[in-house]
Amino acid sequence: MDKTVIALFNRREDAEQAANELRNQNFPIENISIAVKESDNNEKQEELVDDDITDGITAGGVLGGIAGLLIGAGTFAIPGLGLLTAAGPLAGLLSGAVTGGIVGGLIDLGIPETKTSLYEEGLKEGKILMTTKVKAENINQVMNILKKYGGNEIESY
Repeated sequence: MDKTVIALFNRREDAEQAANELRNQNFPIENISIAVKESDNNEKQEELVDDDITDGITAGGVLGGIAGLLIGAGTFAIPGLGLLTAAGPLAGLLSGAVTGGIVGGLIDLGIPETKTSLYEEGLKEGKILMTTKVKAENINQVMNILKKYGGNEIESY
């Protein structure tokens, strides 16, 4: 049975390295979701994704090298959070139910409602949120990769 692993990253470079390592370890990139809050002064922190699936070479952005690998990118106005740029399965969930905001999207990914406020607060603070679906037997490997690259608040559900 697949489980969702979730983490927060303080730095773009750390999230990028973790995602690249997951890719290098043959975890499906289409299972990875990334979300980042745009800065409060209405300037984009940088573009999160390119809508095309590429080999990972893009013109920089919040997630640099993996930006072009993520599917379903978009920017969403989330009540209480502001503008959120997301890619991957989470972006699809947000586009279908913006009224539920990030909490609804995380619940749809399998995160318990009692834990969603922790990750929502992390986004408000400017952290980068990453989730990925993995087989139960790979949870420890994925969690170790996320931790190695600076992920914190790492949990699996």
